[in-house]
Amino acid sequence: MTHYDDLETRAPVERAEALIRDLPRQIARAQALPGYGSLSGVKAGEITSVAALSGLPVLRKSELAEAQKTRDFGGFAGPVTSFDHVFQSPGPIYEPGNTAHDWWRFGRFLHACGIGRGDIVHNCFSYHMTPAGLMFENGARAVGATVFPAGTGQTEMQARAAAEIGCTAYAGTPDYLKQIIEAMEAAKLPVAFGKAAVSGGALFPSLREWYAERGITCLQAYATADLGNIAFESAAGEGLIVDEGVIVEIVTPGTGDPVPEGEVGEVVVTTLNPDYPLIRFATGDLSAVLPGVSPCGRTNMRIKGWMGRADQTTKIKGMFVRPEQVADLVARLGAERARVIADREGESDTMLVQVETGRPSDTSDVEAAVRDVLKLRGTVEVLPPGSLPRDGLVIEDRRTYET
Repeated sequence: MTHYDDLETRAPVERAEALIRDLPRQIARAQALPGYGSLSGVKAGEITSVAALSGLPVLRKSELAEAQKTRDFGGFAGPVTSFDHVFQSPGPIYEPGNTAHDWWRFGRFLHACGIGRGDIVHNCFSYHMTPAGLMFENGARAVGATVFPAGTGQTEMQARAAAEIGCTAYAGTPDYLKQIIEAMEAAKLPVAFGKAAVSGGALFPSLREWYAERGITCLQAYATADLGNIAFESAAGEGLIVDEGVIVEIVTPGTGDPVPEGEVGEVVVTTLNPDYPLIRFATGDLSAVLPGVSPCGRTNMRIKGWMGRADQTTKIKGMFVRPEQVADLVARLGAERARVIADREGESDTMLVQVETGRPSDTSDVEAAVRDVLKLRGTVEVLPPGSLPRDGLVIEDRRTYET
């Protein structure tokens, strides 16, 4: 299969050169918006690489939600009336949308799924309030496919429509296509599905195999309502390929500090969409960089996919402990990293704070810093560098509750 465009197969030096041109422009667009006061004083022309980008503040969804109480889109985009659509996601969070060509960048993913002109896409993403339905419809239009806007629910009706229309491709959550096909098979209806583009849930190997047994190639994308498509699978497998319209960083949860390649951390995304310039937007998801390039010939960075949530906020002894506090503790102590472990002894919570440092530390100093930063008392362990797992956890909850 040919690639979607030449951007997918660029040499790394070409991609870096494009970033030198595109990233300063996007920073300047953001600085022109009232929501980005945190970027005042930043020289946009100097932000020409991912390394330079990593010095800018992280934007969290909680900040966006708070800012939206007083301004359209929190001041991180133009007024609502400057967009074709406005959506509401749980929170609530409001997101803008436009009908311009491949605005959410799903055409690239659908093309990787083999979907294109001549296909009829049975689109089971919701068209109600949230943007997922229109995201995938916009992508289907970009590759020349026809769309049946099925939405969610009424499985028997969907099964009959898919058979009578002759839908050849599916877009939706990973498990719902199985329900539709089972309804089609029970009614002895012909099944024309051969391709599936899924997101919004876990695609388990057993489910992928169930589709493969029926001749359906099922690939998944990692996307959010705010950012659109972030990364996607190709037929070659081996992780998710980062989309050409975003920059992905993997950082220590609660901070904006990049982790070494291969370590688990929080996914932070910068979009190059000029209409909605989200700069270092924290997704709250964990992943890791997968070294090397995809065998399919696409050359952009790969990530391992969804590996859990970065928001590990945990209540210990009646007090919330947040990843940002653990980051503050590390900075206060000049340590390499730290890990808070919540457990139980009898009917009481316990807290163990493990601190990894390359220089001698007095545990009494660490205990004082823990009380000051976390507002709790706990047991402290000072460990040498490399002792803690590189699994993205800064707060680990080992407590179990039996009923």
